[in-house]
This record gives sequence, structure tokens and C-alpha cells, in this order.
Amino acid sequence: MAEIVVVSDQQSAGELSAQIMVDLIERTPDAVLGLATGSTPLALYRALAARVADIGLDVSRVRGFALDEYVGLPEGHPESYRSVITREVVEPLGLTPALIHVPNGSLDGIEHAGPDYEEALTAAGGVDVQVLGIGTDGHIGFNEPGSSFASATRVKTLTEQTRRDNARFFASEADVPMHCITQGLGTILRARHLLLLAFGEGKADAVAGAVEGPVSASNPGSAIQLHPHATVIVDEAAASRLQNLAYYRYAYANKPAWQTL
Repeated sequence: MAEIVVVSDQQSAGELSAQIMVDLIERTPDAVLGLATGSTPLALYRALAARVADIGLDVSRVRGFALDEYVGLPEGHPESYRSVITREVVEPLGLTPALIHVPNGSLDGIEHAGPDYEEALTAAGGVDVQVLGIGTDGHIGFNEPGSSFASATRVKTLTEQTRRDNARFFASEADVPMHCITQGLGTILRARHLLLLAFGEGKADAVAGAVEGPVSASNPGSAIQLHPHATVIVDEAAASRLQNLAYYRYAYANKPAWQTL
């Protein structure tokens, strides 16, 4: 099952998850990172940028693949995930822009954008650590309820709930694109390590469903139960609905010294 780590706040989660990334990059200078967007992973990216600067870590060879992208936004739109990742990840960390990939959400060529992205992921050797958030309806990436566990990168229609959740980044809900291109659950499960972060009471039901609920396409986040190396880092509020919370705390407190996250 996934390893569940409960921390006091987002800063602590960011520092812990950043250390996972630092350890990976020190071992593998050309590591492939799976990059999520949204507010959840910001604590990780900020802590990682601070660690990179503090220890002088060379990240010039690090590669990255974004989870998803909106379809049909104009090139350079500030809320396109290409722009968001450049602003929140590439520039603060000092990554090499040419090594960071985002699905092509342009309407020109959208019919083969999914297979093209899958080919690029395969050519890179796959993702070493995939960062994930989770939506209030359990979606990871833009894999909405009903997504196949075997799904690959493809175009999806966003649910009304997801569009409402993402409206805070746009002038209005009407401005949120109707479609996206996202790595599939099957694509995500091919990553060697899944790192899911969640904060706040609003994510408590989604976290409980992903970690302890039935494995079901109705709850895409439950796909992490099928992965051999998944780490879930949550704050107290997001962990509040976990039935086996006491055991997760006990297991982490008594983790063998030789085991890493």
C-alpha cells in the first residue's frame, strides 16, 4: 500500500518532498520529474528551489514532463500550464527550458498530441518521480471519474466541478477551457515513484477514498493503490478522514532507518 506521511503544515510537506527530489537528482543528474500544477505542489517547488540554491545542486540536466495542459488557450496565456510551469518551476529552480515538456494543447495537431507525448515519455526513459495533487472528486491529472486505469495521454472533457475549482485562476468560470490533454492513469502508473500531496479539510474525503476506498474508475485517485512505490504526504486536515490514521503514524514513526521515502 502507499506510505502515508502526516505532517503539521504545507511547509513541512514541501521540505520533506523536496528532499526526495534532491536525493533523486544527486543520484541521477538527468532525472525525469513528473510535474503537476495547481496550488498543491507549490510548497514542494518553493522548498526545492531553496534547497537547490542552498547546496548549489546542479539541475541543468534535469528533465521534466507536465501532467496536463488546457486545450485551445492562446500561446503564452498566463494560465496555460506551459506558462505556469515556466513561472513556478523552471525559472525558480533554474531548469533548462528545452528539457521541460508540456502536452501540446494547440488545436492544430490535437488529434495526435496524445500519442506524440507518449512517445516523448518513452524516449526519455519514463518518469522517476511523478508529483500529484488530487481533486475534490478524486481526479489526478485531469483524469476525471470514469477514466480507465489503462488510459494513456489523451484529450478529455473537464467536469463542471473541476471547471468551478479552477475558475479561481481565470476571470470567470466561463473562461476555463472545456477540454484538456492529460497523461492517462496508465501513463501515471508507469512512473517509478508516485508522490501525492494534499492539504486542507476539503481534500480529506478524496484522500481517504484514494488511500482506503475501493479501487475504482469512479475514484481515479485510488489508482495509487496499484503502484508499488507511492508516497502520500498530507497535513492533519487532509488526513482527518483516514480510518487507519493511527497505524500510518505508528508505521512512519517506526520506519527502519535504512528505508527512504
